Amino acid sequence: MSYFDAASSAPLHPVARQALLASLDEGWADPSRLYREGRRARLLLDAAREAAAEAVGCRPDELAFTSSGTRAVYDGIAGALAGRRRIGRHLIVSAVEHSSVLHSAELFEVTEVPVSRTGAVSAQSYADALRPDTALACLQSANHEVGTVQPVAEVAAVCRQAGVPLLVDAAQSLGWGPVEGEWSLLTASAHKWGGPSGVGLLAVKKGVRFSPQGPADERESGRAPGFENLPAIVAAAASLRAVRAEAAQEAVRLRELTARIRARVPRLVPDVDVVGDPEKRLPGIVTFSCLYVDGETLLHELDREGFSVSSGSSCTSSTLTPSHVLKAMGVLSEGNVRVSLPPGATSEEVERFLEVLPGAVAAVREKLGAPTPSAVVREDSLVVDALGKRCPIPVIELAKVIGDVPVGGTVRVLSDDEAARLDIPAWCEMREQEYVGEEPAENGTAYVIRRIR
Repeated sequence: MSYFDAASSAPLHPVARQALLASLDEGWADPSRLYREGRRARLLLDAAREAAAEAVGCRPDELAFTSSGTRAVYDGIAGALAGRRRIGRHLIVSAVEHSSVLHSAELFEVTEVPVSRTGAVSAQSYADALRPDTALACLQSANHEVGTVQPVAEVAAVCRQAGVPLLVDAAQSLGWGPVEGEWSLLTASAHKWGGPSGVGLLAVKKGVRFSPQGPADERESGRAPGFENLPAIVAAAASLRAVRAEAAQEAVRLRELTARIRARVPRLVPDVDVVGDPEKRLPGIVTFSCLYVDGETLLHELDREGFSVSSGSSCTSSTLTPSHVLKAMGVLSEGNVRVSLPPGATSEEVERFLEVLPGAVAAVREKLGAPTPSAVVREDSLVVDALGKRCPIPVIELAKVIGDVPVGGTVRVLSDDEAARLDIPAWCEMREQEYVGEEPAENGTAYVIRRIR
């Protein structure tokens, strides 16, 4: 079985395993106590904090360990906004932030900064969003779904000039290197770089107004209440140091493997959209979407062939809505596949994935009745009733009939699936047809497409 979903959770690093087992024997006592066992535990905790702070690029007394990366985000946003409550309650986020950031932002007045088709923000967009009552800005260092690296240093400079702190979610990138720029707060999650789950990092630079929220506790500078999970913390810090030592060499190797996937998938599989920035991206992530494919079915096909991958397709979601990241980018969501290679992934595994993928996609398309070429021309305007049908059926039905209208003719697709609002325009761009727009319909929306070739 080839595990290609490291962006969700990386396999436990061997150093993390060793450190975890060793600290179970040495780090079980309360590090706040003054007796021998407590002092021994305190030494382990202090050493872990120093190692993690060095990797983050902050002082040890600026870093706290939390129970998860999500908890670090929640506590970081709440504490920063509480510390600047006299300024206001306005928060700036990018449209492609992790859900933990977006859910935290729901409690405040929010401006969402748009992204380009590659998933990147611009520093100017953040500058335009700043207001006198802006208390905090948030930006991920790199996107978790498509791998695009964000211009953190430029955004941090804009925010600093305006006197607004910037919180950086560095969960995906911290294992590869420190975050550049003069950020104010930073969060991360150990299981993303091969540490154990249940450990997050929250760094708050000196000078940032910060008021911890929730129950008061003397532990972790009052920023993370509760008894520290010392064995997991020690393992997290040890593995972070270890992956950093390997990062430069491993990044070169994984970039070559993901570049191979990016280049060959469109040649092996017709009607594929490779998304994300082709250059400014994390080493191990490559994402693509396949027309006329049910994402969940494709993931099952690949799983049967021995590959664990993930998807941002609406077909794999319990809410039947497309990934907010793909939606914000304006790219195809149906048949979406994210390949995120873990350290140690081999060239042989990638080659076998490329051998298996075309057959898996073809099998799914055949099951769904994907279109075949048609030269029959019958009417100047057609209506496709796809009401009640979910992704990717509306697009498949559109593709089946577009050849039945002459050049200049139109097709109206009736759909009540939210994903159609994203996928139909994306299909038009991929197939070089004209997306005219949408019109209200009795039970849904009519999407109008004009054939131009």
